[in-house]
Amino acid sequence: MTAAADIQIAASGLSKVFSARKRGKFRAVDKVSFEARTGEIFGLLGVNGAGKTTTLRMLATMLKPTSGDATVAGHSITKAAKLVRKHIGFMSTATSLYGRLTAREMVTYFGRLNNLSDQNIKTKINELFELLDMHEFADRRCDKLSSGMKQKVSIVRTVLHDPQVMIFDEPTTALDVLTSRTIVDFVKDCRKRNKCVVLSTHIMEEVEKLCDWVGVIHNGKMLSCESIADLKARTDSGRVEDAFVKLVEQAK
Repeated sequence: MTAAADIQIAASGLSKVFSARKRGKFRAVDKVSFEARTGEIFGLLGVNGAGKTTTLRMLATMLKPTSGDATVAGHSITKAAKLVRKHIGFMSTATSLYGRLTAREMVTYFGRLNNLSDQNIKTKINELFELLDMHEFADRRCDKLSSGMKQKVSIVRTVLHDPQVMIFDEPTTALDVLTSRTIVDFVKDCRKRNKCVVLSTHIMEEVEKLCDWVGVIHNGKMLSCESIADLKARTDSGRVEDAFVKLVEQAK
């Protein structure tokens, strides 16, 4: 059993209600609770619209919960949002880049926003660009980059300040096989460096490759929160996809 001191994220009853003109009020996230720890990858698994992105945006203090709370790196997302932001790296699917800046300039800019020295930024850029195979396009403008290249820039921008907690919202969606593999390897490296990683995905193979713990979310509710081994054990096939489908069908 992991020590309580290793818990980096503890979500308790997180809920988010939105209001829309045609739909009226609807509950996008409904009393979601889970824990994520140092040196582990926690996967939030669900179909599109399940509530994954809303949950991660609340953890990153981009959205305020309607009810419930969470501590991230020991700080409450509702009472100490600024302190939470100092300890996290958050990459959203909606993240955009400044087209006129090169990849290197883009990352340097955000490094300075995080109060890193120019020398530290240079060292980190060399390390991360090597890890993600980015040197070839380091000095190319962002508006000239492919989707995969842009995703890599977004990741470096997210982790340059070396946060203890890293939150990735569907980091490999719509990417080619080689780029996806590079990003998967990078996430694995984060675990080796004893980071706490939380990622959302609807890709079953990605869960198999990466996750130590998995939370299955559907219609805003957490259907299951368990180790990858326990999730696989729910079916005779031992496949994540089969376990996921079984959980969703049982929730109907």
